Amino acid sequence: MAQVQTEVSKRLQNKALVASLVGSSIEWFDFFLYGTMASLVFNKLFFPSTDPTVGLLLSYLSFGLPFFIRPLGGIIFSHIGDKIGRKKTLVLTLSLMGGATVLIGLLPDYNAIGVWAPILLVTMRLIQGLGIGGEWGGALLLAVEYSGKGRRGFFGSIPQMGVPIGMLLGTLAVTVMSSLPDERFMSWGWRVPFILSAGLVFLGLWIRNGLDETPAFQAARESGNIAKVPIIDTFRYHWKSVLIAVGAKVVETGPFYIFSTFVIAYATGYLGYDRVTALNAVTIATLVTTIMIPYMGKLSDKLGRKPLYIGGTILIILYAFPYFYLLSLKSGVILTIATIIGLGILWAPVTAVLGTMFSEIFSTNVRYTGVTVGYQLGAALAGGTAPLIATALLAAFDNSWVPVALYIVLTGVISLIAIGATKETKDLDLDNP
Repeated sequence: MAQVQTEVSKRLQNKALVASLVGSSIEWFDFFLYGTMASLVFNKLFFPSTDPTVGLLLSYLSFGLPFFIRPLGGIIFSHIGDKIGRKKTLVLTLSLMGGATVLIGLLPDYNAIGVWAPILLVTMRLIQGLGIGGEWGGALLLAVEYSGKGRRGFFGSIPQMGVPIGMLLGTLAVTVMSSLPDERFMSWGWRVPFILSAGLVFLGLWIRNGLDETPAFQAARESGNIAKVPIIDTFRYHWKSVLIAVGAKVVETGPFYIFSTFVIAYATGYLGYDRVTALNAVTIATLVTTIMIPYMGKLSDKLGRKPLYIGGTILIILYAFPYFYLLSLKSGVILTIATIIGLGILWAPVTAVLGTMFSEIFSTNVRYTGVTVGYQLGAALAGGTAPLIATALLAAFDNSWVPVALYIVLTGVISLIAIGATKETKDLDLDNP
């Protein structure tokens, strides 16, 4: 009997991992697809301007705005997640995100309806932000709360794979459609990935619908350990953990958007690389980091979360200046290598342990709220603003990349200060952090 129970437990764990990964990948595919199109399409079709830099800045502004709405989405959906459960909340977030993405693909452009085009685009983007704001914490806890103590690092790294997988799918979709002549790509080709994402959303909903609530939440509900107002309890009893999470998120998100989103516009618009070369560099680097993340998560179960996080952060700081120097050599091969090093290798250990580390510093009754608020506030401060800040720095300093490199260094320093305020968490009991 015990053997059957163990097998069922393992089967449920694997099912939770799949549900967490698939749903997370779909959400981030929808989200990053917009980021790539912001560099290539929206600045021309929805934010036309006589100055290309102004058009790009407006497009990046629309990309960055949802990062400030994500904390609101996080508060709303994490409240639901800590009150009624992780599973039901994840169905809501995926539906919201997917619906907004499909509608983006159906929007008329500026030439068709004038100023309503950017207004509707930004509205859909804000709805995306609400959905993703509640998605990440739920997907993370779906994996972590089904895991055993000795495997939390590995389980917690799996939903983090959804970030590069979603980006990989988005970049591949744009690359395929970019093979069309420019006129067709700009008229209808860019819309296809947004509309076809509806099929992925239905797949994710089907998988998640067949999963039970997490054991940790079930135990908390049975014992009556459910916070009446999770956001209040989070800031009353876990305010230090929230600040640590916000600070630790900075180096994971700022450099990521430099290495993955900003580099496309910078390489094509400032350095003369062709679009396909830049997209391919990001695609290959994303594939590398997808493979690296679970290995880094498993390694953190042996070495600890802090050594991997600190090591990755220091390497990102040291790489900031060499990275832009390599890009300035204007070689497609070197561009690819530089992107693989930054996005594919150095970023992997930081993102692999981030979610698990966050989940281990909050108690079960506010865990969804705590990890979500910390993560989304950090993303708002350093994520969506990164391409905008980088582009503004280039414009302010005569296209010099030095200020952008210093910005990457600053994100690393902030996160090192934050991580210094917490202890190693890999051996903690998840129910008593």
